[in-house]
Amino acid sequence: MKSIRTALATAALTMRLHGILYIAVLSMLVSDYCVAQNSSLQTRLQAVMNDPVKPLASLSVVAIRDGKMVYQGYFGKRTIDPGVAVDGKTLFRVASISKLVTTLGVMQLVNQRKLDLDADVSTYLGFRLRNPNFPEARISTRMLLNHTSSLRDDGGYSFPIGQSLQSVLDPRGENYGAGGRWALPSSSADRSPGRYFEYVNLNWGVLGTVIEAVSGQRFDSYMKQAVLAPLKIAGGFNVEELSEDEIGNLAVLYRKRSSEVWDSTGPWVAQVDDYQGKVPAVRAGLERYRLGRNATPFSPQGGLRIRAGDLAKVMLLLINGGELDGVRLLSTASVQAMLSETWRHDEKTGNGDNYKGLFNAWGLGVQKFLDLSASGRGDRLVARGGLSGYGHLGFAYGLQSGFFFDPVKRLGMIYIVSGVGFDPELDTGQYSSLNSWEEKILDALYRHAILEEP
Repeated sequence: MKSIRTALATAALTMRLHGILYIAVLSMLVSDYCVAQNSSLQTRLQAVMNDPVKPLASLSVVAIRDGKMVYQGYFGKRTIDPGVAVDGKTLFRVASISKLVTTLGVMQLVNQRKLDLDADVSTYLGFRLRNPNFPEARISTRMLLNHTSSLRDDGGYSFPIGQSLQSVLDPRGENYGAGGRWALPSSSADRSPGRYFEYVNLNWGVLGTVIEAVSGQRFDSYMKQAVLAPLKIAGGFNVEELSEDEIGNLAVLYRKRSSEVWDSTGPWVAQVDDYQGKVPAVRAGLERYRLGRNATPFSPQGGLRIRAGDLAKVMLLLINGGELDGVRLLSTASVQAMLSETWRHDEKTGNGDNYKGLFNAWGLGVQKFLDLSASGRGDRLVARGGLSGYGHLGFAYGLQSGFFFDPVKRLGMIYIVSGVGFDPELDTGQYSSLNSWEEKILDALYRHAILEEP
């Protein structure tokens, strides 16, 4: 298919129009082309939204082409009862895409030489962090960022205010339990720190605590001041400190599930963030919060509330090598470090769990998508293939989100689904490990907004 640039160039040569008439005709061509293009995209996305068997509560999407935001689309409801439409002001709890944003805060401290990626993280935490099954192996910030720390989520990854990480991670700690937060030795693979990949939320609780220890600020405050505010991004990691306007525009997350039973024809059931437009009260014990002990109450791994358009700012920052609209948030070297491959799945050595073919390579806080595909397996992003890049996925409380970009081609796609009406575990994609609705959303964005197909 011809791109819009080719179509306009051909029209200009053929018609040989001049002056005001020429400009008017070009304007009409651009308008007609974009309306037709967006109409096809809108139709495909609306069809995904309204699938009678696999409905979505809402869908927000963004497309970036040539380093610029070229499309934003909003479908469905921010709140089901009362019914309020989702729009560009809507904030979402974007689940694990939060990890990528938290990584920006980590890399800022690396920029400032306050944090060393390869130093023993115990230096910052103030206690000796060791997997008791591998007591001589130190754990670094780099290992936390690429999921090779040997920490595990089996014992939980969010702990009460006032409970220290040391008490849950040190075998001598009062809240250590059965040791499920640490990998065990295995005869099939080396699972010591730095050697084995397993996707872990707890890593980001530790990273948030390191940020506090190094910066001298509470995690949520540091992220707002150092990362979000310079980019003029609304929201944050602490819902209690959102403004009334932000709370009023916060999406409720839904599932069509009562208890453990899914029913695509049943009602939408609110899961989280159903604040009815009221800022929640400050949590008990927060006034006695101690820095650098336990940042998990602010969910560095998944608790960011943010707009789709503001996530696009984060994407453009990375595409532009750490700078956006004259604001230099990260050095180019720091962005390159995030995108440099630090782990790749090796079937022969069994060096990590690739989650049914979904995780094949990783940088620092960023997944690398290799365009691998099989029926119901792989990290392929679009039906025809040929698209690789970087990004992150999010999945929690009915929300599903995706953030993908190619810094060389200067393109990217974002989707945020605020609720699913069909069990994601029972829905497999045709050519990847993603769900069928995720495949359809990405393919529609890529074809119509990135490739400019009609």
